[in-house]
This record gives sequence, structure tokens and C-alpha cells, in this order.
Amino acid sequence: MGHSKQLIDKLEKTSKLTEEEWISLIENRSQDTAEYLFERARKWQQTYYGKRIYTRGLIEFTNYCRNDCYYCGIRRSNRNAQRYRLTEEQILECCQIGYELGFRTFVLQGGEDAWFTQERLEEIVHAIRVNYEDCAITLSFGERSKESYRRLFEAGANRYLLRHETADEAHYASLHPAQLSAAHRKQCLWNLKEIGYQTGTGFMVGSPGQTAAHLARDMMFIRELEPHMVGIGPFVPHHDTPFAKEMGGSVELTLFMIGLLRLMLPKLLLPATTALGTIDPQGREKGILAGANVVMPNLSPTSVRKKYELYDNKICTGDEAAECRACLNRRMENIGYELVIDRGDVK
Repeated sequence: MGHSKQLIDKLEKTSKLTEEEWISLIENRSQDTAEYLFERARKWQQTYYGKRIYTRGLIEFTNYCRNDCYYCGIRRSNRNAQRYRLTEEQILECCQIGYELGFRTFVLQGGEDAWFTQERLEEIVHAIRVNYEDCAITLSFGERSKESYRRLFEAGANRYLLRHETADEAHYASLHPAQLSAAHRKQCLWNLKEIGYQTGTGFMVGSPGQTAAHLARDMMFIRELEPHMVGIGPFVPHHDTPFAKEMGGSVELTLFMIGLLRLMLPKLLLPATTALGTIDPQGREKGILAGANVVMPNLSPTSVRKKYELYDNKICTGDEAAECRACLNRRMENIGYELVIDRGDVK
């Protein structure tokens, strides 16, 4: 553990490691190293955020997508997906339910769906902004032009979440069809930051073909970008995709990466993701204890939840929003944390 501990100390002090050091730290991790890391990560989590866990109300408003990413259950080629779109009224109803439950951030997430034109999206964002002035609006619907992002920002959006998935060009090409590129995705992230969004990125842990070198490059890209939020979760295969038979990612490595992210950028907003809770019943709690400080329960109508199936066995698809929040509240209290009513801006 000696060398790994030195690398963790160096990361904590300087917030930078070389690619070789990242690889060494990731490849040689052990339970002892992880425990040491998580202890340091919790120190920084609590320095900036105390034991307060922020909630984001997730509204999955469309599962149509023009893209054909090889890992995703709502990819264009999946003929078995039951497609749906929420109306503006349904979206606002989700916000109302969420607001009454104490949510002060709404996350509008969906596939890249051309039916939702720029004008329609601006109208929806504007309607949420007018009705919920004290709330943050996060958008997450993929790659768009800088002009489109700017207009959505002007309509009232505050944050944008666009996971880069993998910072390595060749690895990116192995997960996506030819018309998508890592370079374009990264450019979108730089554009979002420049416009003034609180910007979120992230990557899958254990995606097919991923190596420690790929993860090292992810960390170096995130260090360079300095986003406000990073969402990572284990790769979970979906039965109707080309990666149906691939091995899923591990809870253990995902937690280790959460701890490293907290140490590298101590003020980050770091979700304990649904995917983590999907492959481990205690996954979200473990995520918080590894340094995460955000949870994202679902506000989508229960009638559509099972249809927004990015991967298999997704949890909480049958629960009403109130049940989800109450259940998470109990889970957080059991490990000594509390869900708070707060927009949860980055410190």
C-alpha cells in the first residue's frame, strides 16, 4: 500500500498525477488503499458540504434518440423499446410534485429527439423558470450547437450534464457509431462552460475494452475541464444492444474512482448514481461513503419509468416520487447523512 498511499497523498496535495501515476494507482488498488482513500474523500466532502446530501429530481421526458450508441437501451436501432414523449403539461406536473416534496433542482433528461425542436425546448425551460424561480434547471439531452446551448441558457437553464463517456478517441470509437466523436463531445463541454452553465461530465466504469490507461485519461481530461459536477456509474449491459453479453462494471472500481474524483476536485458535486444502486442494493450508500454528495431520484410518471431503460434492471421504476424520496431519506439517515431541501449549487 506504501506507494499507492503516497500517490493518494500527492493527489490530495497537488490535485494532479501523471498518466503513469494514475495507472499505477488504479491498477494496484487494494481494500486498504480504498479505505484510506475514502477516509480522505469524506474529509473533503464534509469540509465543503457537511453531511448534507443534495437531491436532483430527474424527469426523463423522451426516450426517442437519433443516436445508436452500442451500450444504450434507447439507441435508435432498438426496435423493442417502447417509445414515449412527455408533454409540457406532464413535465410541469412532475416539477410540481417534486417541488412539494422538497426538490429544488429539476433535471430534464432525454435522448437526442428532433421532435423537441429548439423552440419547444426553450418554451419548456422558460415555463419551468417562470413557475419555479428558486429552482435550478439542469438539462441533459446530448450534443447541440453552441448557439442552441446559449439560447437554452438564456431561456433559464442553469446547468448542463453531458457525460464524455471516455476521453480516449479510439475507445470512444469502439462504443459509438462513426458519426459521433470524442473530440466533438469534448468541444460541447468547453462550449457549455464558456456560456456559463454549471457543467457536468462523467464516464462509464468498466465499459467494454476499458483499461486503467483509459481511466487515467478520463481523470486528466476532467482535471483540465474542471467541471462543476461529475456523474460516473458502472457500465450495466442492456439485453437489446450489441453489448448485451459483455461484462458489467464493478461497484468496487466505481467507488474507487468516486473517491479519486473527490480528492482531485474537492468541491465537486458527485452523484451516487442509480446504476450503482442497480448492481448493489447498498450501492448509493457506499457511493456517499466514498465521497459522493448528490442523489438523483426519479420524478418521471411511473407509467413511463420502465420505458426509459438505458440498461437492464434499473431500480425504482415502480415507485411514486414520494416513495423514492422517503426511501432515500431513510437510507441516508442510516449512514449518518441527511437529504436537504436546497438547490445544491457547487461551493
